[in-house]
Amino acid sequence: MKRILLDTHTLLWWLADDKALGKAAKALISDARNEVLVSAVTTWEIAIKKKKGLLTAPDNMDAIIEDEGFSKLSITLFHGEQAGALQDIHRDPFDRMLIAQTQAEGLELLTADSTIPKYGIRTINASK
Repeated sequence: MKRILLDTHTLLWWLADDKALGKAAKALISDARNEVLVSAVTTWEIAIKKKKGLLTAPDNMDAIIEDEGFSKLSITLFHGEQAGALQDIHRDPFDRMLIAQTQAEGLELLTADSTIPKYGIRTINASK
């Protein structure tokens, strides 16, 4: 069993059945033995980018996450402290929170972002 945190783009690719999400990544998400998590920071990022017209995504992400059978990961004060203490390798605050949560919760981050693995966290390539 794996505990997998979805990066924002990975969640959106899954919901849109986008071919950018690789077959192995799809299989991991589909495998009922794995716990797939979505962070509150992901829905926050989606809402902000939707409002700015930078992306299109479904409304009511909370219900969609539940319908997909994914677990919801809240942001804690500890996560905030961890994100703030990270080296300045990645400047995106949303990704920094996902990195901190991956570290703090012992997760694997499913992402296509090539900068994130530089933090030494466990990642899974979402494109494969």
